Parts: sequence; C-alpha cells; structure tokens
Amino acid sequence: MRHAALTEPSTGWTGQVVVHGHFGRPVLVFPSEAGSAWDFENNGMLDAVRWLVDGGRVKFYCVDAADAMTWSDQSVSLEERARRHDVYESWILNQVLPFIDDDLGGGVSDLITMGCSLGAYHAANIALRHADLFPLALCFSGSYDPSEWNAWGERGTAVYFHNPIDYVSNLEGEHLDWLRSRVRLVLVVGQGAWEVNPTRALPSTRRFAEVLASKGIPHELDVWGDDVPHDWPSWQRQLAHHLPRFC
Repeated sequence: MRHAALTEPSTGWTGQVVVHGHFGRPVLVFPSEAGSAWDFENNGMLDAVRWLVDGGRVKFYCVDAADAMTWSDQSVSLEERARRHDVYESWILNQVLPFIDDDLGGGVSDLITMGCSLGAYHAANIALRHADLFPLALCFSGSYDPSEWNAWGERGTAVYFHNPIDYVSNLEGEHLDWLRSRVRLVLVVGQGAWEVNPTRALPSTRRFAEVLASKGIPHELDVWGDDVPHDWPSWQRQLAHHLPRFC
C-alpha cells in the first residue's frame, strides 16, 4: 500500500490517492459521501477481496471525495454544486489518471470504476461521460438523480450534464451507438434498511436501470433481499460476488 497527495494546478484542489495491490486490472474507487481514500480499507472492502489483490488480479486506486464542497453543500444552488463537481472531475482526469498510468508503467486501459452510496453515482457518471477511459462501472446502492438531493435554485447545463437520469434519457445517434459498444454498468442494491429511506437508493437504482434499458446501454440490475441494508457489510459481500468475473 502507498499513497500520494495530488493537486490540480488550475484550481489548487488537492486530494489523496491510496493504492492497494501490486498487479492486476486497475480499479478507481470512489468513497461514499464526503469520504476519504482510506475508507475502502477501513470499512472492510479490501479484506473482502484481498485474495484477488494478493493474487495479482486487481489493483485498487482509492481517492478522496469532494462532496463537502459539491453535492453535499446545501448552502449553494444545485447548479453551483455541479460546477464545483467539474473541478473534482478535472482532478480525476488530469491528476489521478496520469498517476495511475505512471504507476502501471503506461498504457492505462480497461479501467474499472466503482463506488458505494454516493460513490456509486460518481462511478456511473464518470463511466458514462468518459467511456473511453472507464468501460465498466460497479455501482452499489447508488442514487443517480442529483435533482433529488435537497436541490434548489435554477438549473442549467452543469446540472444536466452531471445528471445521468437526464442526459441518458436524451442520448441518440452515433454517440449512443458508441456508448452501447463501449460501456457496461453493474447496478447492485439491497431491499433492507436505509435503501429506500432516507437514501432512496432502491427506487433510484431501479429507475436508472429502466433508463439504461430504454437506450439499450449494457447493464445489469442485481437486487438483493430485504435482509441487505445500505451498509458496508452488504457492500463487502456484493463486491466479493461481482468483482472476480471482471479481473
């Protein structure tokens, strides 16, 4: 395990990347809401798939969230939150990806992205917006419509292009054809405690799957039982179930 602090020069925003593994398919891991790059290990996710790490099948790159200044900052309008999220995405694309490329010795391709709760939104959104870089997103207990996140204020293009429910619904033509050939999303959710209230992860995941299906975008919807809550032990089991077939 090693870690690094990376700064986006154009904005000055700095975040951490924590690396687990020595070889294998690279996975970019987003934390849950306002979480840190250390959460993946600290909440048992690494141990849940350690056999894949030790066997050289997967290498995790875990990043800090910026939600406290973006989607979770209810003091500013949803449009401003989305504009601030652009700063975070720039950090991922301009700092984190080159770091991964250098760490792997060049030629980054076939990246998986994943996350739990709000991290699932980040994984899905960046995969759909940048499918050339992220052909697979593993999304656990996500909510995929920012307009439901205590939103207020007028909404413009920043919100629209970071709301998968909106922009996927309007995809068509050559770009849609390309996405169908390039990206795949795995949407996993339970039916237990906190998956409906307050997170709305269960209805949001089902709705998102319907939108993807209406556009023919490859995806899987995996709904677990009412004994599976919105919590880390659930996500540990779900990750251990799904990840091995992709690495």
